[in-house]
Amino acid sequence: MEKQEPEPKPLVDSNSTPKPNTNTNTSLAAETGMVIPSIPSSLLPQPSWFTAKRLLAVFCVINLLNYVDRGTIASNGVNGSRKTCTKTGTCSPGSGIQGEFDLSNFQDGVISSAFMVGLLVASPIFASLSKSVNPFRLIGVGLTVWTLAVAGCGLSINFWLIATCRMFVGVGEASFISLAAPFIDDNAPVAQKTAWLGIFYMCIPAGIAVGYVYGGLVGDHLNWRWAFWIEAILMLPFAVLGLFMKPLQLKGFSHTGSKKPLTSPLTACPDEAVSNCNHGLLPSQEDSKDGSKCAPSNLNQLTRFWKDMKVLHLEKVYVINVLGYIAYNFVIGAYSYWGPKAGYNIYHMKNADMTFGGITIVCGILGTLAGGLVLDRMNSTISTAFKLLSVATFLGAIFCFAAFCFKNLYVFIALFAIGELLVFATQGPVNYVCLHCVKPSLRPLSMAMSTVSIHIFGDVPSSPLVGVVQDRIDNWRVTALILTSILFIAAGIWFIGIFLHSVDRFDEDSEDRVSDVERANSPPLLEKKSTEPIEVSVES
Repeated sequence: MEKQEPEPKPLVDSNSTPKPNTNTNTSLAAETGMVIPSIPSSLLPQPSWFTAKRLLAVFCVINLLNYVDRGTIASNGVNGSRKTCTKTGTCSPGSGIQGEFDLSNFQDGVISSAFMVGLLVASPIFASLSKSVNPFRLIGVGLTVWTLAVAGCGLSINFWLIATCRMFVGVGEASFISLAAPFIDDNAPVAQKTAWLGIFYMCIPAGIAVGYVYGGLVGDHLNWRWAFWIEAILMLPFAVLGLFMKPLQLKGFSHTGSKKPLTSPLTACPDEAVSNCNHGLLPSQEDSKDGSKCAPSNLNQLTRFWKDMKVLHLEKVYVINVLGYIAYNFVIGAYSYWGPKAGYNIYHMKNADMTFGGITIVCGILGTLAGGLVLDRMNSTISTAFKLLSVATFLGAIFCFAAFCFKNLYVFIALFAIGELLVFATQGPVNYVCLHCVKPSLRPLSMAMSTVSIHIFGDVPSSPLVGVVQDRIDNWRVTALILTSILFIAAGIWFIGIFLHSVDRFDEDSEDRVSDVERANSPPLLEKKSTEPIEVSVES
């Protein structure tokens, strides 16, 4: 008999109250003679507008806009060039941000990377807040900050103002980076979870590439300021969506994200009301007066954060996964910065930017999608993910290493393209492990600390360190080979993960768990509005 794939769980609106089991309530009423008040379903919160595919589409567009902004700030049309003067005193005006503010190369570099400060600081903060505030609302807040900060970049009048705005762009992006992937993982079809993550992360190389082109076109035809204003306008509807749409519930969190006054037993204390209603009970007046049962935990946020951090870093599977990711990102970050310059010096490429950029875009998109699809076909488990990570990275390292050994340009391009295709296949699996090796309530913090780690220990220090190596040996081919060899280290670390005892904790309950009754009786997302009253039995 052909095995049927389990249907994906419907998205659950965090404000929705589960429908009581009317059959049970009716039988209880018949046996005990309880009073049965009618509560029209129209009074209950309605399902959210989102479906799983709509959620993926919206998050992909948001992710694309985030990385379009990163490509835009680095594009020649927006970033521009400094004013230059010859020895004879003839000066040519600069262009873009660098020309208008007369920035040094150091200041220009600060502007390009300032967002990283906000991203690294705010990521764990948003992840921690997701324990007490609805994560969907946090994404809305973050996108609002992003929109205002990007608009502020276009209004900037000096270096310090635009640098500050770029930091807040990182703060806004932090909420999305930490929380979007868990939402996608929750609502993707069971047999396509890694493929959906692959589609989401495919927007990274695609967005940066679009940003280069977009920044050049807008900067040349309008003004560099318009590039930021248009981005802000495009992001605004998504910020509004996150703030005002009925929020979705993230697996592992039972809070409603709403702090409205208590108005009815079903809205006053959702978990208590659901449990009581299914046993034929409603809260008494004494219970209503005592709000302690519904009050959130008074546990200090900072204490909870350090407790979660300890749990996270004692998870060996997570630590091994992130260590491999750091080594991987160390190489990828240096490739993106030094690749064109190395290619120009080794192979005397006329259009090194276009060559490396084109290879990265095509291989990044195809490789990321392929990695997710392959893992789903192989059976999505943590052990299988480590096998794919280690094999793909090892083979990719061989092709990239071999590419720099050949002197022929066309052989280099062919081998390097195959290598990058294999290396980018890791994006879906590595994030799948981050999401599934921890319990649901720790997933936002897991993604946040993964992001912080791969930047602090990966791509941020890699570029200057590679520069130091090149200054010492003064041979770009040898420098490129030394850098590429670190991919073998990443493959080796992920290979260790295959032998670790791994447990997929996706279905584990958290300390803020949603009750079994609530999960069982949660209404489908697309359930039609009913006009029939819901009978709730009450003990006499």
